Amino acid sequence: MTIDFKTISFTASSAPDAEAAREELVALYGDTPLEEADVIVALGGDGFMLQTLHKAMNSAKHIYGMNKGSVGFLMNRYSTDKLHERIAAATENVIHPLEMKTEDAYGNKHTALAINEVSLLRQSYQAAKLRVDIDGKTRLAELTCDGLLLATPAGSTAYNLSAHGPILPLDTPLMALTPVSAFRPRHWRGALLPEKVVVDITVLEGEKRPVNAVADHQEVKSINHVRIRQARDMSVSILSDSDYSWSERILSEQFSP
Repeated sequence: MTIDFKTISFTASSAPDAEAAREELVALYGDTPLEEADVIVALGGDGFMLQTLHKAMNSAKHIYGMNKGSVGFLMNRYSTDKLHERIAAATENVIHPLEMKTEDAYGNKHTALAINEVSLLRQSYQAAKLRVDIDGKTRLAELTCDGLLLATPAGSTAYNLSAHGPILPLDTPLMALTPVSAFRPRHWRGALLPEKVVVDITVLEGEKRPVNAVADHQEVKSINHVRIRQARDMSVSILSDSDYSWSERILSEQFSP
């Protein structure tokens, strides 16, 4: 499939290399105001790419990233050559984020979206105690751990991987539920869940063992409960170079030494 576009807007992180790259590309290709562009070219690292994807949610714009950061797993290689041709030939991946709804210890309710993962993390020196319900059925009556995260395929190579969770191909209809330093049940290593399920996590002994919830970069402190589901009514389009697609990167990651 050929990506149909006419206009490009360039955006960059605050890093000097990213800002310099933006100036270089604008001089070569011009620049359309972001709200009018068909394609947004994001220059920076994975953190900046996530911010750009969040801002472009449900905008029908395509996001094409080029690496001017540290990790750059979500980014394509940086080059000033044949940018229009690269974008036109790129592979499109449509991502539906996770929706996190929380209630904190004061009764306040919060909603946030996550492209990578929703994570619950202990706030103090004491381990968290959590109850996990899937589609209304209790699957873990009590999980004692440092944290618990629910990752999308897009986020499976991020925090999920560092917590020894599974890598998921981008087009798989699954999510990874992965514990962080689980103490009880000691041998529980997580679960693969269908993308359509609703996950409810309740904090047990919250006053004694406070827990924070994080959706990508948005944090809610001292939560009592979180509900997570895939937001099928929300989407964002990310483009990867045809010769090294995002699906290929995730597959290659499983065979890296």
